[in-house]
Amino acid sequence: MNLERINRVYFIGVGGIGMSALARYFNSLGKVVAGYDRVSKPLTQQLEKEGVIIHYEDEPGLIPSAFTQNKKRTLIVYTPAIQKDHKELNYFRGNGYAVLKRSEVLGEISRNKTCMAVAGTHGKTSVSSMLAHLLNNSSFGCNAFLGGILKNYDSNLIINKKSNLMVVEADEFDRSFLNLSPNMALITSIDEDHLDIYNDKASIKEAFEEFAGKLPQNGTLVCHKDVSLKIPEEQDMQTYTYSLNAGADFYASNIEITDAKYRFDLVTPRETLKNFTLSIPGLVNVENAVAALSMAYLQRVDREYLFKNLSAFQGVERRFDIQFNQNGVVYIDDYAHHPREISYTIRSVRDFYPKKKVIGVFQPHLYSRTQHFAYQFAKSLELLDEAILLDVYPAREEPIPGVNSEIILKHIENIPATICAREDLPDMLSKREIEALITMGAGDIDRLVGPICDQLQERYGNEYK
Repeated sequence: MNLERINRVYFIGVGGIGMSALARYFNSLGKVVAGYDRVSKPLTQQLEKEGVIIHYEDEPGLIPSAFTQNKKRTLIVYTPAIQKDHKELNYFRGNGYAVLKRSEVLGEISRNKTCMAVAGTHGKTSVSSMLAHLLNNSSFGCNAFLGGILKNYDSNLIINKKSNLMVVEADEFDRSFLNLSPNMALITSIDEDHLDIYNDKASIKEAFEEFAGKLPQNGTLVCHKDVSLKIPEEQDMQTYTYSLNAGADFYASNIEITDAKYRFDLVTPRETLKNFTLSIPGLVNVENAVAALSMAYLQRVDREYLFKNLSAFQGVERRFDIQFNQNGVVYIDDYAHHPREISYTIRSVRDFYPKKKVIGVFQPHLYSRTQHFAYQFAKSLELLDEAILLDVYPAREEPIPGVNSEIILKHIENIPATICAREDLPDMLSKREIEALITMGAGDIDRLVGPICDQLQERYGNEYK
């Protein structure tokens, strides 16, 4: 499809983190942009302020008339998370509109750029965001479509019309990343996930191998040292590994915490670059920084930009996002929704706040994921001092009989654990002394951040005696 001929773009699920980046992109080009989303939230409210027309009821009659006048110059973009019986989606399909998945549109855009794609079942948002920041503030500049809101930019989109580089978070859900045309790629991890799409881990690995296979001759692939892929011998490419510690082509050494910041050296295949500074907590973020730095280094970004820009990186919303930190009380919100991510997050809190009692609140995301990982979730949550479970957030799924938060709770041993209704959480927390608190999940748990912060401010804020 020739996107240049399109002058109107309608998004079904416009409030999704990936969809909203595309909406912002087309809006920046001067296209008329509108869409539907299920609920109003801060992201959709911000999009409306930026000029995107949004409504919140699945009703074809609410589609702006401008989108029904010239089908040939109108593009409909939808997320595969939308239910198949969605009225507006079926209206557009039944009336001859050009209807594409989000990933297909992103793939079209990437074909005209030098694409640097970051994939992996966890860590890709943090790595791609760091990489985009490192590049955008260098002599190269970059464009970026990301899966989180960068605090440095207050956006999930970076546009630099002078740059042909494009950083993309490559999502494995629905095999979306296979629509991309990367010139360089990085893979952070390959774990079991999205088993509503993939049959097993072997199928997931095959998809990642197919993704790596899309690199051109003389392309560059960087993988975490624990990622093992079969690359055809005839696919002549440069391959590198990275890790937190030794045993990879790129790794961190001399890691220490000074003045609440990480300091480390970066060992590369050719040299050691000394004295990097990272202001965001969590050893996992040091490893993410190694990944982003390795890609920027291979792109030949001047080292002065690497040091300066990593130090200035403020992080991504909902990725080890410190919401409250006063009078010895800390509250962190995180997107963790996979057992390994939960373990990383809790261990990072333990690492940065070793003497604090840690209470964690987890909202399971998807019935299928809860069913498959119930035991693993429980074991990850046992790293806490106390666990509070909210009800399962269904997202795109219908309930599965017998699948609920109880099946996680029954496997949690050795620590106090309970289930709480979402609306009752602030009241439950008010009855506990808080030292370190984490909220985790990919559903709507983030809507509780404000009420929790208000409560903590009242109890422990600077006026607290």
